[in-house]
Amino acid sequence: MRLLIVGPSWVGDAVMAQTLYKLIKVHKPASTIEVLSPEWCLPLLTRMEEVSEPIVLPFLHGEFKIKSRYQFAKELRQKEYDRAIIMTNSLKSSLIPFFAKIPVRTGWLGEMRFGFINDLRPKEKDSFPLMVEQFAKLGIKPIEELNESLPYPSLRIDPENLEEQLRNLAIDSQKPSLAICPGAEFGPAKRWPSEYYAEVCNEYLNKNWNVLVFGSHNDEIIGNNIEKGINKRLSGGLYNLIGKTSLIDAIDLLSHCKKVVTNDTGLMHISAAVNTPLVAVYGPSSPQFTPPLIHNHVVLRKSEGFEKVREGSEEQGYHESLMAIKPSEVLEGLERLS
Repeated sequence: MRLLIVGPSWVGDAVMAQTLYKLIKVHKPASTIEVLSPEWCLPLLTRMEEVSEPIVLPFLHGEFKIKSRYQFAKELRQKEYDRAIIMTNSLKSSLIPFFAKIPVRTGWLGEMRFGFINDLRPKEKDSFPLMVEQFAKLGIKPIEELNESLPYPSLRIDPENLEEQLRNLAIDSQKPSLAICPGAEFGPAKRWPSEYYAEVCNEYLNKNWNVLVFGSHNDEIIGNNIEKGINKRLSGGLYNLIGKTSLIDAIDLLSHCKKVVTNDTGLMHISAAVNTPLVAVYGPSSPQFTPPLIHNHVVLRKSEGFEKVREGSEEQGYHESLMAIKPSEVLEGLERLS
């Protein structure tokens, strides 16, 4: 069976989607899985053994461009896919499989997609509260039960690239490394305060650990604020890598680290997928919906339910529930990791 999967647009969701790919391979080992994805998610797909070919979606987020989508889909027809799985909710995401004349097109009910999707599935949030469970349900027949333990994402590591990055960044590989992932694309309401991160960094730098700080260019201010809180006597062990590594390099470097402290963000899911023990701090988002998919983890949270807010009521837009999680609690959580 040849499948085209319209993958998620966010890094964390793209990592969790690997559970679906693994499940398909368990049930149909000979399946060929090709994933249509925004360009920024392609590095993740190249590290998933189940994905035969990643395909760049040549449209920006939010672009409709129906004629261009039709022309792109026509080019895909020659691949003669047997089935498409659309993992996103929008109408536009269902157009390419429809125009490509893929006979079975599976996806969730949403945005008036009747006809474009001919195998519609309800999300069943009460029965399957985890996002990864909802992803997995798209891979089986509607009448089948999801009665097996789901495989966790697992990204392949490139040892040669890891060695090259350690060398280029002059990271002392003889010392243990703690990773810090202080950013959050969703907004400041999902971020633990920079000064709290700095306290944790100082504690581990004082133990003669390296501390590696990860993030995108959008997180540079956060990284600078953490650096301001570092004891100058210990600063030689801090590596502020924000905006200095590609996503593919971050995958390998996170696998090198012994422990991670992270917000609920895409890098949290990458850390879990390279099997690095982690402490995750949650605010308004919910670990009951998108937990870290790794057994060796500690989740800290002081709120209930789920709020889709980009800014909290505290200074700099922090959420009060994240402000309530103190560095001492994170340090204790790090000690609990095996």
